[in-house]
Amino acid sequence: MTTITLIQIHSRSPCADGWQKLLDHLDKTDPDDEPLPMTLILDSNGLDDCLWALRCLSPEHESWMRKFARECASDVLHLWDAPQVVRDYLATGEESQRAAAEAAAEAAAWTAARAAARAAARAAQRAAARYAACDAAWAAARDAAWAAAWDAARDAAEAAAWAAARDAARAAARNKQAIRLRGYLKNGGKP
Repeated sequence: MTTITLIQIHSRSPCADGWQKLLDHLDKTDPDDEPLPMTLILDSNGLDDCLWALRCLSPEHESWMRKFARECASDVLHLWDAPQVVRDYLATGEESQRAAAEAAAEAAAWTAARAAARAAARAAQRAAARYAACDAAWAAARDAAWAAAWDAARDAAEAAAWAAARDAARAAARNKQAIRLRGYLKNGGKP
């Protein structure tokens, strides 16, 4: 089982809320050197704090943590058109490919962000043009307001549906990650 101490965690300056939550769960007020199962952090503080606490582990754990990270990344690989070097690194874990994979993933993320920004700008321009045309005539304004209200309602419903689907997918992914991480932590870094 993978363990850590409160002293190890405290030495990395955890956030105040997470630290206090962990201390409260353990019914302690100060850090000590008693081994603490990492799964306890997962149970008491949740996935985010447990992932943060991984940085407090010694370098001997780096290999399985990298494997865990690659597995999590592979789970969402289907959501984007990943460069081949990224796919290769995630599949093999070949350290000689890591820097190139990170650079390619960052470049792809920036490209996607720029494309999203351009699409948002075009949508804003179309909306501005549509509203300007609505102001041109009183009768058209009334019709446009009705259409805009309908569009807004439809867009809001669509956004709510997408948000619900995204939230459900995110919750399922986080649950899968937590289960996977628990397996690594229970088995001392072996999946």
